[in-house]
Amino acid sequence: MLNYLWAGMILVGIVYGAFNGKMPDMTNAALDSAKEAVTLCITMIGVMAFWTGIMEIASRAGIIGMAAKRMRPLIRFLFPQLPETHRANEHITTNFIANFLGLGWAATPAGLKAMEELGRLEDARRAGRAAGPVRKKGIAGNEMCTFLIINISSLQLIPVNVIAYRSQYGSVNPAGIVGAGIAATAVSTGAAIVFCKLMDRKRKV
Repeated sequence: MLNYLWAGMILVGIVYGAFNGKMPDMTNAALDSAKEAVTLCITMIGVMAFWTGIMEIASRAGIIGMAAKRMRPLIRFLFPQLPETHRANEHITTNFIANFLGLGWAATPAGLKAMEELGRLEDARRAGRAAGPVRKKGIAGNEMCTFLIINISSLQLIPVNVIAYRSQYGSVNPAGIVGAGIAATAVSTGAAIVFCKLMDRKRKV
């Protein structure tokens, strides 16, 4: 669907530009945008590599494991049916920490691993090899849905990626977005948690 949407927008733009004599301007804009995209990608690759490295160092140093223990009450509240010793706990914690720092790219690998582990847990439950409610095949488990919604809402204390974008495009105060970012993501995350809990209660009923 998105492919058709983008294709339609591009086609409309080309036709509009052709009928209004703006084709040279469109060509120049396309070339300038391509150059800007490469420059921005190089900048963001550096930021991503730095913070991904920091997260890897923290993981190997045991900091993520310690954070997982400290965040256990929060994880338990969000995922009450997830066993304490399950491997998904560490991946979920890593994802949450990366999102807190606004590192969406660094959060993605941990998020994929968390979903993989939660999927295995759901498969085990369906097969009757673990405790928990049995669900239909092909339907995501409650923990998977909750994690996805919380991950999308993404509470961010330091939106590093947005700050990098603003700095790249010459913002006078790149970090000026921090306050608004915290407020907006706090509201979205709060709404996500309330929604998950309401749906979980509805499912149990």
